[in-house]
Amino acid sequence: MAVKLRPSARAIILDESDRILLCRFEFSRDGRTVVVWAAPGGGVEAGETLEDALRRELLEEVGLELTGACPHVWHQEVVRPGHAAGFDGVINDYFLVRTAAFSPSGTLTESELAAENVSGFRWWTHAEIAAYRGTDLFGPRGLAAALGGLLTDGAPGVPVLMGL
Repeated sequence: MAVKLRPSARAIILDESDRILLCRFEFSRDGRTVVVWAAPGGGVEAGETLEDALRRELLEEVGLELTGACPHVWHQEVVRPGHAAGFDGVINDYFLVRTAAFSPSGTLTESELAAENVSGFRWWTHAEIAAYRGTDLFGPRGLAAALGGLLTDGAPGVPVLMGL
């Protein structure tokens, strides 16, 4: 039986101070709340390219209007039933977006964001992510190392394969 994965486009949004904008996702698992900080973005709709989906998602979630091409920096496949409703997992393609810092305010309402499990946004430095020892998680799990490489080496020639 073929595995059905949901394609999605996500943005590594870096400001002029190399801070990354992350969404705060809240999920209920086994009677407890799990918080995951992850890049904004989401599912690719029928007929959309990855870039089309990225543009739509960033406008909806954070209010950022993209102009021009963005380097495709990371690729991740997560096969885990229940990870995305109706799918056996997800494919996340990450694109690098450089912009001036801004206050996220997209076209989606607070209740529409909540329906997508988004409960906030925050700009993080690489050092804050690397030093974090709380209960919240970061997605992908190797975000600190991958972000460090991206900041040091710049966008790779081909997307880097990411783990969970």
